[in-house]
Amino acid sequence: MINKIGKITIYVNNQEEAKEFWTKKMNFIVKLEQPMGPNMKWLEVGLKEEFTSFVLYEKQLMLAQNPDANVSHPNIILSTDDIESTYTKIKSNGVVVGELMIMPYGKMFKFEDQDKNEYLVREDKY
Repeated sequence: MINKIGKITIYVNNQEEAKEFWTKKMNFIVKLEQPMGPNMKWLEVGLKEEFTSFVLYEKQLMLAQNPDANVSHPNIILSTDDIESTYTKIKSNGVVVGELMIMPYGKMFKFEDQDKNEYLVREDKY
């Protein structure tokens, strides 16, 4: 049976800009980068210790392959065990962040990538 979440595709306007955002501002690493043909490449980024990676795939290339594909919005929640230091670090890296929300069910904040897609970071303490 399934034992891990392997990859999550994020459709981006420009792979190089997305790679720069995730590696320079979010401290991810490039896990795999290889050609897929003359004008395409497969690009995965993720955390060093984590199995799951993000596939950064250009929107226009996906729409050329599948005109019905929904490439408009990722719904991704990232986890941390120290929300305050994560918030400070991401913000100091020049990432657009929302306010730190402290709710009865947990602490969280939103941030935007280079294409203005929104993500949520939530503090998970198990």
